[in-house]
Amino acid sequence: MPSFNIFNIAGSGMSAQTVRLNTTASNLANADSVSSTADAAYKARHPVFKAVQAAVAGQMSNQLGTQAGSSVQVTGIMQNQAAAQARYEPGNPMANADGYIYSSNVNVVEEMADMISASRSYQNNVEVMNTSKDLMLATLKLGQ
Repeated sequence: MPSFNIFNIAGSGMSAQTVRLNTTASNLANADSVSSTADAAYKARHPVFKAVQAAVAGQMSNQLGTQAGSSVQVTGIMQNQAAAQARYEPGNPMANADGYIYSSNVNVVEEMADMISASRSYQNNVEVMNTSKDLMLATLKLGQ
């Protein structure tokens, strides 16, 4: 039934925001990590989303086998290519021969803003599902 597609759409949005929240949490957990080389330093990760449009009637809209409809897919996780920050700390056990350590390229302020945005988007999708459920129940009660 086409009216139930709203649950698939909101569910895929909630799934995508869960991935976004998990990658943001991972970034925040590794924000203060250091390494002895720039290549080994932690690089921030961000999910890439793709909007999947409604498929032709009778066909599947994606590889997951959901009904034809619109949805959100996570196509991958990309690493931030910004350079690691070098700091001169010769007393640090992780320092290289020149006395430098390399910290992650995670921007904590951006990650916190991203986490708030993902959390609000998730809440909005939950609200869409609850409102749709309430409207369907009200429609069913009209016949009583």
